[in-house]
Amino acid sequence: MAINIVRFEQQNQARWGVLHGQQIAPIPGDYATTGELIQGMTISELQALPVAELNLADVSLLSPVTRNQQFVCQGANYRQHMIESGMNPDAKNYNMIFTKAQSCICAADSEVIKPSSVRFLDYEIELGLVMRREISGKVTVSEQNLHQFIAALVIVNDYSARDIQIPQMQFYKGKSFRTFGPVGPWLCLLEAQDMPYLKKLQLKLTVNGQIRQNDSTANLVHGPVATLNELAGVQDLAPGDLIATGTPAGCALSIPSPAKMRIAALLPEAKKWALFLKAQAARTQYLQVGDRVAASIRSEDGKIDLGVQHNRIVAEA
Repeated sequence: MAINIVRFEQQNQARWGVLHGQQIAPIPGDYATTGELIQGMTISELQALPVAELNLADVSLLSPVTRNQQFVCQGANYRQHMIESGMNPDAKNYNMIFTKAQSCICAADSEVIKPSSVRFLDYEIELGLVMRREISGKVTVSEQNLHQFIAALVIVNDYSARDIQIPQMQFYKGKSFRTFGPVGPWLCLLEAQDMPYLKKLQLKLTVNGQIRQNDSTANLVHGPVATLNELAGVQDLAPGDLIATGTPAGCALSIPSPAKMRIAALLPEAKKWALFLKAQAARTQYLQVGDRVAASIRSEDGKIDLGVQHNRIVAEA
């Protein structure tokens, strides 16, 4: 049975606990990182902890993924999001991989700081996968052994400065400003029998109460098995590392049609990007100071519930 784990601050110390409704059962021991906790405790040990003794409302939750862990991301990984991003899903058949800076990781309910230099701030709800074991070379991941590699699920919001990411072709810079990576509110640790849920989780994001994104992980283009096999041939991964699996359609970003993009390619660079920025300026969906974003991921039967993120957009001081 899946179990929810929180990381929280108490008396100026970061601690871990098992969440039971609105109560927390503290986990004994000092685990400085997400990887250490995953390696140091089994689900059966966590389930055997004494009765919860802390109220969730009395503590401040921290990101359950610590900043030492890698933050790997997939892009354009839902068919409809590919289309709204100006890509042909039947032609683009590669898995887009990039990273975000670990320093952008923050608690699920953090305020998101909109830098003064950023005009077009966008949201991207994503399912996060948290690694169980080290990968230091090619492996063979399958649906049958996926539980040996994935320890937990978590909500990620991949906030993005589109006026930096797109015209400058800077995914890393446009997505790595401080506070651009809320994670949590908790980790959902999985057992082998829970793995089928990875294909039937509902993602929903609202801005000021209005639904902007609403889709199922059943519509992922490159699923966890294919992605882990591919990444294993490229890089090392460690327990606790985070993989954000891409966002559904409904972002604020608007990309010209392929026909318009062919025409734009003939224009001088300055003119082309001036037209792009003008088009984005007409999009009222971009986040403004004072907006409130809520993001949730859960299964229809409620057995997997990753909680709700709440972010308020604030101006840079």
